[in-house]
Amino acid sequence: MEITAIATQGRSGSSDWVSSFMLLFSDSSLAWKQYGQSEDTGTYRGNTNSEGVVQHKLVHSITARFLRFIPLDWSTTGWIGLRVEVYGCAYKSDVANFNGRSALLYRFNQKSQRTVKDVISLRFKSYGADGVLVHGEGHRGDYLTLELHHGTLALHLNLDDAKLYPSSGNVSVGLGSLLDDQLWHYVLVKRSNKQVNLTVDGHTRHLSTTGVEDSLEVDYELSFGGIPIPGKPGSFLRKNFHGCIENLYYNGVSIINLAKRRKLQIHSVGNVTFSCSEPQPQMVSATFLSSSGSYLSLPLGPLGVWGLDIHFHFRTWNQEGLLFSTGLAQGSQHLVLQISGGQLHLMIHGAAEQKTNISIEGSVTDGLWHSVSLSYRDRMVSLVLDNEPTSTMDVQSHADSGNSVFFGGCPQYSGDCKNPTVAFQGCMRQIFLNNQLMDLPHVQQGLLGNYSKLQFDICGIRNRCLPNFCEHDGRCTQSWDTFYCDCSGTGYTGETCHNSIYEASCEAHRQMGSTSGNFYIDPDGSGPLKAALVYCNMTENKVWTVVGHNNRGSVNVTGATTKKPYVMRFNYTVSLEQLRTLIGRSEHCQQEVVYSCRKSRLFNTWDGRPLSWWLDGSGEKQTYWGGSVPGVQQCSCSLEENCIDMNYFCNCDADTHLWVNDTGLLSYKDHLPLTEIVIGDTNRTGSAAVYRVGSLHCNGDRFLWNAASFYPGSSSLHFPKFQAELSADISLYFKTTASSGVLLENLGTTDFITLKLTTPSAVTFIFDVGNGPVDLTVTSPVPLNDKQWHYVRAERNLKEASLQVDQLPLHTLEAPSEGHYRLQLKSLLFIGGSTFKESTFLGCIRALTLNGVTLDLEEQAKLTPGVTPGCLGHCNGSASVCHNRGRCMEKNSGYVCDCTHSAYNGPHCKKEVSMSFESGSSVTLTFQMPFPVMHNRDRDSQSSSTIYAHNGESRENVAFSYLTTHTPAMLLCVSTYHQQYLAIILANNGSLQIWYRLNREKRAEIFTPKVSSLADGQLHRVQVHREGKDLYVQIDKDIDQKYNLSSDMKMNTLRSLTLGKVTGTSAGHAGLDEEVLRAGSKGFIGCLSSVQFNHLTPLKTAILSRGSSLVHVLGNLVESNCGALADSTTSQSASEVVDRGVDRLKKTRSDSAVIGGLITAVFLITLCAVAVTSCFLYRRCSHSHSHTHTHPLEKASISQKKDSRHSPEHSYPAGLENSYPVDLVLDLNLDLHSSVSHSRKEYYI
Repeated sequence: MEITAIATQGRSGSSDWVSSFMLLFSDSSLAWKQYGQSEDTGTYRGNTNSEGVVQHKLVHSITARFLRFIPLDWSTTGWIGLRVEVYGCAYKSDVANFNGRSALLYRFNQKSQRTVKDVISLRFKSYGADGVLVHGEGHRGDYLTLELHHGTLALHLNLDDAKLYPSSGNVSVGLGSLLDDQLWHYVLVKRSNKQVNLTVDGHTRHLSTTGVEDSLEVDYELSFGGIPIPGKPGSFLRKNFHGCIENLYYNGVSIINLAKRRKLQIHSVGNVTFSCSEPQPQMVSATFLSSSGSYLSLPLGPLGVWGLDIHFHFRTWNQEGLLFSTGLAQGSQHLVLQISGGQLHLMIHGAAEQKTNISIEGSVTDGLWHSVSLSYRDRMVSLVLDNEPTSTMDVQSHADSGNSVFFGGCPQYSGDCKNPTVAFQGCMRQIFLNNQLMDLPHVQQGLLGNYSKLQFDICGIRNRCLPNFCEHDGRCTQSWDTFYCDCSGTGYTGETCHNSIYEASCEAHRQMGSTSGNFYIDPDGSGPLKAALVYCNMTENKVWTVVGHNNRGSVNVTGATTKKPYVMRFNYTVSLEQLRTLIGRSEHCQQEVVYSCRKSRLFNTWDGRPLSWWLDGSGEKQTYWGGSVPGVQQCSCSLEENCIDMNYFCNCDADTHLWVNDTGLLSYKDHLPLTEIVIGDTNRTGSAAVYRVGSLHCNGDRFLWNAASFYPGSSSLHFPKFQAELSADISLYFKTTASSGVLLENLGTTDFITLKLTTPSAVTFIFDVGNGPVDLTVTSPVPLNDKQWHYVRAERNLKEASLQVDQLPLHTLEAPSEGHYRLQLKSLLFIGGSTFKESTFLGCIRALTLNGVTLDLEEQAKLTPGVTPGCLGHCNGSASVCHNRGRCMEKNSGYVCDCTHSAYNGPHCKKEVSMSFESGSSVTLTFQMPFPVMHNRDRDSQSSSTIYAHNGESRENVAFSYLTTHTPAMLLCVSTYHQQYLAIILANNGSLQIWYRLNREKRAEIFTPKVSSLADGQLHRVQVHREGKDLYVQIDKDIDQKYNLSSDMKMNTLRSLTLGKVTGTSAGHAGLDEEVLRAGSKGFIGCLSSVQFNHLTPLKTAILSRGSSLVHVLGNLVESNCGALADSTTSQSASEVVDRGVDRLKKTRSDSAVIGGLITAVFLITLCAVAVTSCFLYRRCSHSHSHTHTHPLEKASISQKKDSRHSPEHSYPAGLENSYPVDLVLDLNLDLHSSVSHSRKEYYI
């Protein structure tokens, strides 16, 4: 019958009832399927007393002969008691049974039949994973095939003539999974011309044929259940269907009804019957539920003369698991068959030399049924998998008839059986011992063998990749309990490939410390659009995002008329959807249109119709020209009142024989970008036009500083409900002085999601999807109500929930594999408060983004009393006052820049931090497993600056400047606990090389941006930026390269970062390649400046954390100024200055160690006097022997040097290093150290 509802009640007049249960259904009582109340749960709520009635209306009706109720929970004061009522109606159908060697043919009245519309519907129940359901073909090459392939329904279709259009219109699509489960499945195929819909059990795939034709021509007949070969009775082209089909309709014709009535249109091949019979032997399944506790123990009876034979079927997703084990007569040896690494392995456990004796290639963890036959006789074991060739091995012992055979696992305290890895999770059926079928119902009743954690009469396997919850084209794989997402090559990361690995804008790249170059940006974040490759032009005042197109040169146009105009379409380097998102996020966009003309008009016509126009980003016709405003047919000269003839609104409309131009900027964002230009008046004698359309330029990020301020007693902002059923990511910045407050809240009937400040130092993320509240809390070691901006990001998906605050460790919580997973919200979204007006937030919120969509807080604040747009303070707005990753910190009377995560120093994080390295010197940061390792600021720091060893994304940002003449050299080396590394070296020839090894199983990849030497004594700026597989390298301003890595793996769990000398025994560097080690052994001699690796600043860490056990400084390191060294103008190379300074420092240090005490002081005073005298003499000599201008180093320069101790922007005068003795240069270095210390006290807050 067709069942539409069920109702339950407890036992009358008792304390017995069932409070929750599962519902199974079947049409044969052999194969059962669980019916889910909703898509995400199969548990039903039962009764709370014995007399009340609880009714459940089924979302989708089910057709079944049998129902089974499985009690899960019942009365705490009584026992299980259940009364049931079932609602439904009678179900009638026409059914046909196919035995795998039969088919039905539906023959047409004419030779061929051509259709533009087709509808095929049927229900089927299959006993095999493969088989043809429907097939038809024509002599031109048209065909339609519907078949099962590995348990998935596949549709193959071609509408084109194969001779005229070979392979142009072939399409194939698959849908469904595990369809060989002996249960009924519904199929509907609808085609209208080239549009096709394939539906399986309510899931629909839409596709279009790609060929030329739109009709299907089939010759003679359609076949159902197989494809017979003409003239060869009993032969078929492909594997036939084995199972039952009911209610089979083709374009309204009931095929099975015609066959039952023996109509002439139907021809039967083989034995087709009209009742659905069960296969023999019966396929009763058992499900092994636990990877640690499931097992089935069956007694092994007396062995026959032929020895031992075992045969069974299994299916699973798990890569590991024990299939069966049995003891051997000799000692404690066991014959074990297991799945390891997804493959089948047969081995002897307990032998003197344990080894795998048989290993069969090919995965058996694909969710399909696999058959195993094992034969053990005459001390030889043979193994057959899926009727493939037999594998054999010799065994020194024979089977023991007194032992048991364990399937799927071993009992916990069994001395005869041990799980080699884990127990089997999956399904088994048709278990034969010595050719005798084991009666699983007897096992369930306790009449045969023993078992634990098994479910009988059902194969509980699920395809957790259908539907695919991996977002952004992530590849889904699965185990029995859960699914996994492979995000390789998608540009996204996270457990479900939800989070973009790219920054949202060029403005965000600038805040990360990047300079001009090509970058990927993802304006909609975790939204559906892919990242876009753009050029970021980072000027002093603005950051421009530049997007090019296919025709940026000047184009000369002649011979065009209004009837046959010149038309040029512009295709941009990114899609129009991406451009619209970019433009919408930008504060300002513009596009230059250069237009010159001679005797060629734009708008000057008698009827007012334009002669030339352009199409905007939406394809709409626009008739205003560059520099003008929308809605008027004018050019910029009209608005500026400087047209050559003020009787016209454009210079070109004067129709003069002279060349004039109407050049201007298009800046109305709703109309950008320009997608097509049409020119129609260049056909007259002497007429011509020349145009050039520039790239699209946008600047600003109007969402990054989009903020709202909440005051005491004010209301919250309201937005439409958060669309977050499967995935939800929330990111925002807040600052407050309050101790608590709700940042965000959205409620449903029972579900909800809330993000709030719970204490002055803790943020909590709470949600409920129907399984009970889940909360994550991150507690900061410093207060969060300090009136500074703090970053919060919360995410919830089907795999986990996470919460991060500032740079603190990411807190995660794994989601349950079963239960509800859809977040059902109904009310409005509240920002800055809650529905019940409790814990209203006091302060500012900005850059609030939900699933890639940034909410316009400022616009909504204008409409809400008590909330104001923007946020007061010096650290607000897109004009950043702190550079190079510096963080603006509010003060009562102004602001300071926190340069903690910047490689620079100074009031605005713009002063370089440099060190001079000598031979053998190095700086190494070592990291502890797994997270926090050290601090990157002084003890007086008021906010957390912990450096973390874990890198959560496939991303690295490296930037530094260097100066040297020595090769080979090690500039930077980063290694992980997983034997991954990144090394930047100078090769023997001075070329810069980047070594990446992300997969320890593969060789390192080497990239050389420039073959010529970069060890030339000049200061070079190097930037390396990786996003997934994309590697960008920029050196100075003339080298900008992009490379593709073979892997996008993460550099997980950093172990060490080294600047300078590296050895093979250094911590974490044992796996480096030989050439890298050779460069590492030489170290680095020269000057390194402003080194940044992600959020790490090694040089500043070395300065500020000397003495830490996690910061290792070897050799002599001198705080220096690479920029000043590079500016040296004398003939002496900068590297020699560095070398001489290092040598003099070594000599001074050696002498002071010998003399000591007072003698040291006298010596230093004398040395300084000699230095000043030498300087004076050197200047005189240089002046008298030089005919060129030298930098003046008179009293003003020396005075500047003395005053520099009190100047926050101290820098060396040009040529200083070569004009003063080395001792004076070192004195200036000490001055720099003093400046750094002073800066640290003032700005590291």
